[in-house]
Amino acid sequence: MAQKEGGTEQGCDKTGDNLGSKAMAGAPIAGGGVVVEVREKKGPLRAAIPTMPFPLAVICLFLNTFIPGLGTFISAFTVLCGARSELISERGVCCVFWLNVAAALIQILTAVIMVGWIMSIFWGMDMVILAISDGYRDQGLPQDV
Repeated sequence: MAQKEGGTEQGCDKTGDNLGSKAMAGAPIAGGGVVVEVREKKGPLRAAIPTMPFPLAVICLFLNTFIPGLGTFISAFTVLCGARSELISERGVCCVFWLNVAAALIQILTAVIMVGWIMSIFWGMDMVILAISDGYRDQGLPQDV
């Protein structure tokens, strides 16, 4: 809940033009209330993660947690079955498939020194996050996840 402090709600600045740009509580707003959208730039391996149905993403997370790289390897085949990825339009389905297989191999080979195991868990979490955000996009719900 936002608290009112001297005419300004915490978390939302009421400017003269009533645009209401989001801001951190107590932080000054640069640029006179202009909202700037920030997007994360992803590398090719991270952009190749396919957007799968939620139950399949959870299964891949579970597999990646206990057998590093297995969930990522299975997710590579979902690309061949029609799963979407940010990189398909630029590089094609075959390239995205091989990028996912490469990510799985990296996870398997580096699991011995714990790096691959941790990477594998984060990869599975990204699959679930993509599945959740895609579900919200399909239903037209706000994406405040």
